[in-house]
Amino acid sequence: MTRIHKILTYCIATVWITNGLFCKVLNLVPRHEQIVARVLGDDYSRLFTILIGLSEIIMAVWILSAFKTKLNAIAQIIVVSTMNILEFILVPDLLLWGRLNTLFAFIFIIVVYYNEFYLNKKQLK
Repeated sequence: MTRIHKILTYCIATVWITNGLFCKVLNLVPRHEQIVARVLGDDYSRLFTILIGLSEIIMAVWILSAFKTKLNAIAQIIVVSTMNILEFILVPDLLLWGRLNTLFAFIFIIVVYYNEFYLNKKQLK
């Protein structure tokens, strides 16, 4: 693993851990539960927020395990794209930077893609 690939891998995993554990499971950023409540309904918003947070933590573990990295990168890209399209349409007022959040999501997707399909590819040569 090249140094930059390793650093980016840890940074990407940190994003998932931070959002999953701190923002959702520990509810340190209540806005995340408000987004879930608006999209999926109030009745089980806390439960769904925790489940989403746990899924994000599992994503971080998967990233760090280096198991099926290409499938992992594709899964990340799909999840981030889907989540951000839904939020852009349904709850832009609850996003930290409003509809500008889409730009940051796009940058994250580019970093994930570059890290896996460019930097990781170079390792195989």
